[in-house]
Amino acid sequence: MRRLRCLVWKEFLELRQNPRLFGIVIMAPIIQLLMLGYAATTDVKDVPVVVADGDRSQASRDLIAAFDASRNFTVIDTVSTVSQIDSYLQRGRAWLGLSIPQGYAEALQSGRGVAVQLVADGSDSNSTTVALGYATSLIGGYAQDLAAHAAAGSVPKPGTVHDGPAIDARVRVWFNPQLESRYFMIPGVLALLLLLVTANLAAMAIVREKELGTLEQLNVTPLRRWELIVGKLLPYGVIALVDVFLVTAVAIFWFEIPLRGSLALLLAMSVLYLVCTLGLGLFISTISETQQQAMMTATFFFLTPMIYLSGFIFPIENMPRAIQPLTYLIPLRYFLVIVRGIYLKGIGLDVLWPQAAAMTAWGFGMLALAVARSRKRMA
Repeated sequence: MRRLRCLVWKEFLELRQNPRLFGIVIMAPIIQLLMLGYAATTDVKDVPVVVADGDRSQASRDLIAAFDASRNFTVIDTVSTVSQIDSYLQRGRAWLGLSIPQGYAEALQSGRGVAVQLVADGSDSNSTTVALGYATSLIGGYAQDLAAHAAAGSVPKPGTVHDGPAIDARVRVWFNPQLESRYFMIPGVLALLLLLVTANLAAMAIVREKELGTLEQLNVTPLRRWELIVGKLLPYGVIALVDVFLVTAVAIFWFEIPLRGSLALLLAMSVLYLVCTLGLGLFISTISETQQQAMMTATFFFLTPMIYLSGFIFPIENMPRAIQPLTYLIPLRYFLVIVRGIYLKGIGLDVLWPQAAAMTAWGFGMLALAVARSRKRMA
């Protein structure tokens, strides 16, 4: 343990001797958070919808079929009550919930007004805004079609009105009622910054030892392999946790992003995520010989694909189906779900355990692969 403490202290001393790098590690996340918090946007199509059909009539099935026939929506399930929609939105399985009340068909046939409710997951404000626009437009068009049938004097059928459309879509947004984009982007920036900072620094720190020749000196010391690896990675894990506190403070007090869930759970999941990013950095160091090569390898072969395929910028549902399975190989995907769920939905490990389990498997798998590739003694 004393050898490990000395090695960790050596890493901090090296950081202290390079104040510019230390300043970048501390200040860059704040600067990037401010920039991305204002500038980053997203897009959407093909929205998953869960329907609470309280009427169970032909008219309600016609409305559901109209949603399912639209290329903008996919009806993933039909339930009986509005309360059953909750779990779909909390787990991220659906973005919208459509509630059709009991007596819907009777109200349409008699020409009375009838209201259907749209419940939306507002944690992704941009996607929700577009999805609500699609939904209200579809309901309006559907009501106009019913009115056209009535005006043409066609024989009424279940779901057809006599005197014109009387469907009122009442919208309710959860988790982000004002649909502010920063609520969606800023928690994601935390995940992105941890990936960029720790993976790059961990990879370059070990490669730097190779370039300076000090790795050979470490190889002849009594340090065990695990002590050498932990001693090299632990300082950057500590710095990353400092960044977590800084970014969380800026998100809450500057951008006024609510932290509805547990701070302790956020920190625990961040530590688990750091196992993934530090393991990735260690793996990159085993396939790189210079710091420049490590930086290029990390950026072009790992970080850039992870950013694009994780759902940080582009919704995974919008990607080609052939590409979507590849996103399950990216730890950033899981941590984005976790951090946004904790910040905006206030959900806990009882809901987030699948993402936590996947991240655990990925992190320790990558760490084991990196350790197996590393060599304490250079050839």
